[in-house]
Amino acid sequence: MREAVVVEAVRTPVGRRGGALSAWHPVDLLGLALTALLDRTGIDPELVDDVIGGCVDQVGEQSLNTTRNAWLGAGLPESVPATTIDRQCGSSQQAAHFAAQGVLAGAYDVAIACGVEHMTRVPMGSGVLGADPWGRGMTDRYTATGLVPQGLSAEIIAARWDLDRAELDDWALGSHRRAAAARDSGAFRDEIVPVPVDGGAVTADEGIRDDTGADKLAALRPAFYDPAIAAAHPELRWVVTAGNASQISDGAAALLITTPDRARELGLTPRWRFTAFALAGVDPVTMLTGPIPATQKVLARAGLSIADIDHVEVNEAFASVVGAWLRETKADPDRVNPRGGAIALGHPLGASGARLMTTMLHALEQTGGRYGLQTMCEGGGLANATILERLG
Repeated sequence: MREAVVVEAVRTPVGRRGGALSAWHPVDLLGLALTALLDRTGIDPELVDDVIGGCVDQVGEQSLNTTRNAWLGAGLPESVPATTIDRQCGSSQQAAHFAAQGVLAGAYDVAIACGVEHMTRVPMGSGVLGADPWGRGMTDRYTATGLVPQGLSAEIIAARWDLDRAELDDWALGSHRRAAAARDSGAFRDEIVPVPVDGGAVTADEGIRDDTGADKLAALRPAFYDPAIAAAHPELRWVVTAGNASQISDGAAALLITTPDRARELGLTPRWRFTAFALAGVDPVTMLTGPIPATQKVLARAGLSIADIDHVEVNEAFASVVGAWLRETKADPDRVNPRGGAIALGHPLGASGARLMTTMLHALEQTGGRYGLQTMCEGGGLANATILERLG
């Protein structure tokens, strides 16, 4: 039976909106990650069967098949195909699913999963400005509740799972502290590819706030408070702020996926094995609770319990998403996002799935952990979950 393994995973530093990566075109930023991946493995790029990339706002500079443009823009062979997919925030995690599943099926021998989002140059929601993305059928179906932005979904989750402001801010502060500790210890060194800029190179994530504290977080105003909604829904607590939500960011990441036998033929080491995949759908109003059923499904498919998992990545779109997930799974919080999450490191939408996976895999290798679980909430009420096993 065929297996799918990862032999290398890399990412750029994650840049703040308007920060050090802002001059980079998203196509070129992804091209840099792809080139770095190939350089590290030494593989002949002609051997790649497909390149599958995630990107959410596929408009403007991220339109017309960003992944293919990145591959060609990096000077790589025209004979290698590439495609760009959108499963919202889980786009590049889904790219990894498709690449690994293609290897398992025998459709590919070597594939690359990757992702990019440049939220400075292509702001979130650019693809729907002045347009109706829902259509009549979906609008009519959810007339009673109304389709709401994700910030309000995060507020609904906080109320439903009894998560107060102090708990959310505490998780956010911990995210910054864990990310800072990982940066300072050099834990990110194996995964980050320096990005050249005028006068030097960006080598570290820009979003980590060393100077934040509980008082600063507590002073922030609720980000999504609406008097009309508050009057109609007194159960909402208005606890979601810019401080306990993910950052708007720029970044790219890439992974090389193949079979163990093919890896050895190419002189490469199979380092991490795909163990199980799962998807979940939930209602598009609460929207962000999908990681809960996705986690339950992927654990069942792997024949594992949450106690078997050494490292968990739950994307910190909002602290309330992680809080609800922890309530339901009873996971050890110390094993969840141990190197910080999107609250501290940032959330470049289409790149985040590959970024989380890259961080998790290198962490497993550095700490000697065996199993890693990654899950992400996604717009429209979707979620991906993946379990990988460290080899060796």
